[in-house]
Amino acid sequence: VQLQASGGGLVQAGGSLRLSCAASGRTLSDYAVGWFRQGPGKGREFVAAVSSIGGTTKYADSVKGRFSISRDSAKGTVDLQMNSLNSEDTAVYYCAARLTYSSPLVYTLGYTYWGQGTLVTVSS
Repeated sequence: VQLQASGGGLVQAGGSLRLSCAASGRTLSDYAVGWFRQGPGKGREFVAAVSSIGGTTKYADSVKGRFSISRDSAKGTVDLQMNSLNSEDTAVYYCAARLTYSSPLVYTLGYTYWGQGTLVTVSS
């Protein structure tokens, strides 16, 4: 499964971006999907995740109330709506997927497939 993360870019602090994770040639409807990020000089950290069954979501405390993960059933993608962005959100954002998992996965080792990342830069 090849994942493609898109939607990154340059945005001013307080602004919004919407990232999208797509799988080539298939829908992500049967996959648990997570978003992770890696900022400058930092390790990869969990951002948000959605389970494959039931649509249970989970968020990192740092993004709770600002970010929202959702499935676009028409497109077969999993999107990450990011609002009220600040400089701490500057990072390369990665999406990851695992087939048929009933809980949102917060650890990188839980995922089988990874996208290449999309850069989000928040200017202050």
